[in-house]
Amino acid sequence: MNKKTLIYIFTLLMMSIRPLDAQSLPADSLTVKSSPYLLLDRGLQYRVTKSINSMYNFDFKTAEHDFAVLSYQYPDHPLPDFLMALSYWWRIEVDVTNEKYDDIFLAYIDRANEKAEKMYDEGEDNKEAAFFLAAGYGFQGRLLSERKSWTKAAWAGKNALKYMEKSRGEEEFNPELLLGDALFNYFSEWIPENYPLLKPVMALFPKGDKELGLQQLEQVAENAFYTRIEAMYFLFRLYASEEKKPYEALRISEYLHGKFPDNPYFHRSYARHLYTVGRWTESMEQSKQILDRIDAKQEGYEANSGRYAAFYLAQYNDRIGDQAQAKRYYLKTLSYGEESESQESGYYLFSLVELGKIAMDENNKPLAKEYFKKVKKYAKRKHPAHQAARDFIKKNKL
Repeated sequence: MNKKTLIYIFTLLMMSIRPLDAQSLPADSLTVKSSPYLLLDRGLQYRVTKSINSMYNFDFKTAEHDFAVLSYQYPDHPLPDFLMALSYWWRIEVDVTNEKYDDIFLAYIDRANEKAEKMYDEGEDNKEAAFFLAAGYGFQGRLLSERKSWTKAAWAGKNALKYMEKSRGEEEFNPELLLGDALFNYFSEWIPENYPLLKPVMALFPKGDKELGLQQLEQVAENAFYTRIEAMYFLFRLYASEEKKPYEALRISEYLHGKFPDNPYFHRSYARHLYTVGRWTESMEQSKQILDRIDAKQEGYEANSGRYAAFYLAQYNDRIGDQAQAKRYYLKTLSYGEESESQESGYYLFSLVELGKIAMDENNKPLAKEYFKKVKKYAKRKHPAHQAARDFIKKNKL
């Protein structure tokens, strides 16, 4: 079982808290309603919306100040620590290869889990505690699988699944819990389709339904409070890669970038989906903005996002026949790729291929040969870039 498959499996178990626009709440939800669970307190939901939205817009200073106030008000509740963990998760999400924030993220998750476990032990069938434990262990499993800590990740995933089941039965939690059902329905069918060797393993689980999973994700995106943006995040990724519905992916990423304009992950996704559907000018504008923000050292904008943006700009200039600018941005793609240690990524490899072709046009055969040698060094033999390099070398007798 490879890394990608395991990440998908642990993703099934992942749940998270997400914001809802205050203006889109039903009018009666703005009134504080009594609830046995803090998580379902409508007044609190309304109060924390701005703070959580600040987090997703990468204004961590504002968000974490507010989460610290929550921690003072509710010192024994897992919610404040869980929100603090999420603020570090989003720092990780921008570039999952960067391990800088792992320790502090896991520390907050551990604290949230400890408080939730205490609540669970003290309260008979405490659905809220189970909800937080499912979320905490789910996030833990996802990060640990990224770090190839398979045994620890499996343990976390098993706990997430256990507490997800225990959190069922509270009607008000249903829109949030539907996210887990949606992901399970989709990926439990997707995994055996794409990894036939796992069919015997997946046969031990209930039968999934990809179409139903997508419908459920749409329901969560429309109706949930906490998991709304999470559902939208998965929807645009699935529409872009698995479902081949680029305009649906663009629709969602455009909304997310508009709502959270300083979130670099949503920003680069928006630029990517514009590029995919052929809206070149708009993609170029967004990509230039991303590079400007990297140069300005804006929070969250780094080499990984730069690799995307520089490649789109290079491709655009290639298409309009500006080889000098295309070369400039392909070189930037290489620089960002090396900085983020992403030499095996498609953007890096195809930039090498295009730079090799440009070098040939400039009658610099030795340099072209160096570029194609790098392609063969970093790309697997079956990768299209490797094939392109072999074909070019053969044709031009390099």
